[in-house]
Amino acid sequence: MKTENLVRILAGSMTLLSVALAHFVSPWWLLLTCFVGVNLIQSALTGFCPPTLVLRKLGWVDANNVIHWGGLRK
Repeated sequence: MKTENLVRILAGSMTLLSVALAHFVSPWWLLLTCFVGVNLIQSALTGFCPPTLVLRKLGWVDANNVIHWGGLRK
């Protein structure tokens, strides 16, 4: 799986979770949706994406931006 696909899955999941929590718990959870949207915009403009950074630190992303769950094999 490419890192771009994972970021889209994470953003969509967080948005849906935020809407569900806003409906069932508190409207303040919509701030999470705003955070996800702002983070998507800033990552498109700057190229910096926190989930990708974490995956790189774990050593799970190769030179082609393909995720290898559990780490790269040497």
